[in-house]
Amino acid sequence: MIKFVIITHVPHLFENSSYYAYGPYVHEMNIWSNYVDELVVVAPMVKAERTKIDNFYTHKKIRFLPIPSFDVLSLKGFFLTFLKFPKLLFVIFKAMKAADHIHLRCPGNIGLHGCLIQILFPNTPKTAKYAGNWDPTSKQPWSYQLQKWILSNTFLTRKMQVLVYGEWPNQSENIKPFFTATYAENEKLPAQSLNLSEKINFIFVGSLVKGKNPLYAIRLVERLLKNKHNINLNIYGDGVLKTELEKYIVENYLDNNVFLHGNQNADSIKKTYQNSHFVILPSESEGWPKAIAEGMFWGCVPVATAVSCLPFMLDEGKRGVFLTMDLEKDAKQIEMLLNNQTDFDTKSENASNWSRNYTLDVFEREIMDLLKPDSKFKN
Repeated sequence: MIKFVIITHVPHLFENSSYYAYGPYVHEMNIWSNYVDELVVVAPMVKAERTKIDNFYTHKKIRFLPIPSFDVLSLKGFFLTFLKFPKLLFVIFKAMKAADHIHLRCPGNIGLHGCLIQILFPNTPKTAKYAGNWDPTSKQPWSYQLQKWILSNTFLTRKMQVLVYGEWPNQSENIKPFFTATYAENEKLPAQSLNLSEKINFIFVGSLVKGKNPLYAIRLVERLLKNKHNINLNIYGDGVLKTELEKYIVENYLDNNVFLHGNQNADSIKKTYQNSHFVILPSESEGWPKAIAEGMFWGCVPVATAVSCLPFMLDEGKRGVFLTMDLEKDAKQIEMLLNNQTDFDTKSENASNWSRNYTLDVFEREIMDLLKPDSKFKN
């Protein structure tokens, strides 16, 4: 019997006798839950309307333990957080005490508390999924750095395998390079060979927030349009910048070439990937950029910033194009590719071949190994 306890900051909602949360996260946890007897979710509960990208847990024996969400970005937030601490700590401690396997989702405020409390349970098998940027040289909030330090410290953190994106030098023995998957082996249909003499399709998938830089994607396509290239940009996602982006598109007469689709289901986005030449993500920071890996699976040439594990994913540029965040330079290097069908085809094929190594089938086998009762821990 395995009682699997998840500690996460992801907001959840309850509807039609099911617990819903952000779809890609739930999809992953449903794979983990295939190999456990009881699923216990410790997370914030919110009252909100379900969106198209939300999904529900499928495990037959699930228990939800609500904890308060919080932030320390303001004096009021800090004071309210202080009042919430006792309940927060008690719920997490009690859940961990009853667990056969503890699973932390980091980084995040809840993940930080999970990192601290797990120290009290050195004999309980654990995993932590660090979904952010593990690059030791990157500038990150102090709370993220603290979580990384605790997770890497094999004296404080025992019997834990920490799953991180990318391969980094000088890591402790409990750090395991990992990945995220979207598509199964049986979805490896031949990627379409797209001609550059036709309309060029770009796709952006992600939250419409400053850190993802969707406006830069629009401005880059705008620059290419001014240089007489026949281009469309399809944007999937929602966020605080939506109104600003809509305004920019209208004011700059881009409404015939740039389209905001909002949040859509996976099938709709998949169809767009299959008919796109490029997948673009000018992000400031990433963990495993899911949209890039998904686009590459279907032969989209990735156009992205060289952050986190993206240099590994793009093989230092052999599988894509790195953005400099200089419009002139970036437009020129994309134009070089638009004028070279052979180079484009090579990058497209390389991208697809690489991404198709990381399927749900491989992912599930890795999860099975992590949850084996005789799983070997080095500390």
